[in-house]
Amino acid sequence: MRHKEDMVRGAAAGIAMAATVPYLTLKLLWLSGSHVGARDGKALDGLWTLNLLTFGMDVIALLLALAFVRPWGRRAPAALVAFPMWVATGLLGTILVVVPLDLLGSLVFGAEHRTAAQQADDGLAGWVYALVYGGFGMQGAALFTAFALYARRRWTGLLHDRIGDLPDSPTRTVQRAFATVAALVALGVATARAYWAAGGRVGLPLRMAEEYGRSMATMDAATAVTAVAAALALLVLVFRIGPRRRLRVPLLVAWTGAGSLFGWGGFLLVAFGTSTTVPDLSRAVPGFMALVEAGQFTAGALMLAVGSVALTERGAGAGRLAGPRSADGPGGTDSPRSADGPGGTDVKSPG
Repeated sequence: MRHKEDMVRGAAAGIAMAATVPYLTLKLLWLSGSHVGARDGKALDGLWTLNLLTFGMDVIALLLALAFVRPWGRRAPAALVAFPMWVATGLLGTILVVVPLDLLGSLVFGAEHRTAAQQADDGLAGWVYALVYGGFGMQGAALFTAFALYARRRWTGLLHDRIGDLPDSPTRTVQRAFATVAALVALGVATARAYWAAGGRVGLPLRMAEEYGRSMATMDAATAVTAVAAALALLVLVFRIGPRRRLRVPLLVAWTGAGSLFGWGGFLLVAFGTSTTVPDLSRAVPGFMALVEAGQFTAGALMLAVGSVALTERGAGAGRLAGPRSADGPGGTDSPRSADGPGGTDVKSPG
């Protein structure tokens, strides 16, 4: 059984690494001054810093896939694996939901009508979107598969515990306070995004309000649902609601939702803040939209703080119970509980 899982994990990691190659190649060309796939070379040059950032993010995704199949990946500090994978889950998971919904909308309702001005304003060729988002879809599905199998071996306890098994904590009051604030901020973000998805245009840049279409509405609606789901899941965990229920479902929802809020909120803030060209008035970002994006990032960061403290405390408690013994001997099998959390290292041998 383990051999079969290792084969699937290796294949998934290999696919994830291969899926990064087209995107990394395109970004390298753009960073070196090429305008391949761009209709407006000057606008592309103004995004050099953002292209460097996204290139680095995909390199990290490649390294994560490698970590899931190499012995050093099992020995790496948990936080060094968990944090970038958390962000990757949020970013790529959202794409895996939004892009198929957008394609389905096109099949059911037909392609959206675009004016000549909108087509001229599109700075990239159509094949670039297919290459980028097709690669992201393949990368996300493969990376999630490899990580699920990696986590199953390294953090087995989290997948089998119940909510009531979470340890009592001296920081529980602080965790609940942070989670409540995060939930309120996430609710505000969800309200704004749902308003835009339903047809509201207050707070959007003038050009975006004019060109707002199905794709943008799908993204805003998905963000609204994600924000509410992440907030509810986190509250279930910190207030121990339904103690007999399995931990993995609310943990997965909180993990994915918080990662999406943090990743996309931070990315949008950086994207609008790193352009080296000054937009005209119609493209200027109103303060309300920037506030929503900052709130999105803040809610994700607060959820990260709560989760990091809780999982670190859980890992420390498991480590004290495990003692100095290795949980995995030569030829043995993994213990049902891993003794590490995001702040620790695995007590099991690399295997």
